Formats: sequence, C-alpha cells, structure tokens
Amino acid sequence: MGDLNLIHMWQQMGFVAKLVAYILFFMSFWSVGVFVERWYTFSQARKQSKLYAPQVAKHLKEGRLKDAIALSQSKNFRYSHLAKVVLAGLQEYQFQSESGQALNRDDLLDTVRRAIQRATALTSNDLKKGVSSLATIGSTAPFVGLLGTVVGVISAFQGIASTGSGGIGSVSAGISEALVETALGLVVAIPAVWFYNYLTGRLEYFNVEMDNSSSEMVDYFVKKSN
Repeated sequence: MGDLNLIHMWQQMGFVAKLVAYILFFMSFWSVGVFVERWYTFSQARKQSKLYAPQVAKHLKEGRLKDAIALSQSKNFRYSHLAKVVLAGLQEYQFQSESGQALNRDDLLDTVRRAIQRATALTSNDLKKGVSSLATIGSTAPFVGLLGTVVGVISAFQGIASTGSGGIGSVSAGISEALVETALGLVVAIPAVWFYNYLTGRLEYFNVEMDNSSSEMVDYFVKKSN
C-alpha cells in the first residue's frame, strides 16, 4: 500500500475541488482568528472587571462620584464590560443632577435605568462580535465539504467513462479527492462548533455579570436619592 501523498493528490485535483478546498481553508483560518481574538478580549474583560469592581465600589461607598467616573473611563479598564455599564449609569446620573432640570426621584431613576440598559445592550452586542460567524462555519463547513465530495465522485465516474472500465485505477483519484474534501469539511466544522459553544458560555456569564451590576447601580441610586 502506497504512502498518502497529499501534495500529489492536490496536484491531481480539479479546479472546482481546489476551489472548495480554498474556501474550507479560509473558513478554518477565520474561525481560529475569531476565537483567538475573542478569547483575548474575554480574558482581558474578566481580568480588568475583577480589578475594577472593588475599586469603583469603594468610590461609590464613599460618595466620590467623579472619582468613580474617572476610574470607569480609565484606559486600564477599556476591556471591562462592567466599567462600560457602570460608566453609563454614573454619567447619566451626573448629567441629570447638574443639568438643573427638576426631575422627580422616579423620573431620575427611570432615566438612569434606561441609560444602563442601553449600555448593557451595546456592550453585549460588542462582545458578540464575530461569534455568530463560528456558528455559520460550524453548520455549513460539512456541506461545503460535501460539495467537494460530490465533485470527487463525479471525477471518479468521468475516469470510468474515459477508460471504459471500472477498475480501481480509473476511480481511485476521484474517490480519494472526495474523501479528502469530506474530511476537510469535518476538520473545519468540529473546532468551529467547539469555539462557538465555549464563547457562548462566556457571553452568558458576562451578561449575568452586567445584569447584576445594573441592578446594583439602580439600588445605589435609589439609596442615594432618598
């Protein structure tokens, strides 16, 4: 039995089969790139938020609103999802307090609550950037590979037609081409699904953290306005 020579096999592939392989390679590089970028962003978000939370809590407990805002705007916490949500609430509260508008307590809290909700939605959407493409790759890569498989089978039948026989030599190139495309589609799809599930789990954790922070911020302003 001869050795598997991928270079020779690649050289024997037709144009369509190579095009399918190029698409799968691109999908693979894209999914890995998205995962690495999101993993770094999520790691920084978790690390910075862990450092941010006790510091901003200390400022708020001592009533230093401007210091809390300055801390939230610091470049040291630019990846922190908690800092973005808290900053929106603090800035809205400061704006309403200094604008001179005679808002009653309920209207003030409602305005702050809406600002926090908008910031939470925007931050959550920003954290999801690129993650949906992993789901698309995971679900479509096997079908792209299947397309290459069909092309390989067609090539095998063309080999039979051109030689006039059904011997293994006339179909081996097309069959091997088909199997390689199938395997490549699965190799691309499986990691993409793993990446998607992992990042989705992290997103759910961040959303819970932001919801908790939003509730704590509203509670803080309720106590402050009493």
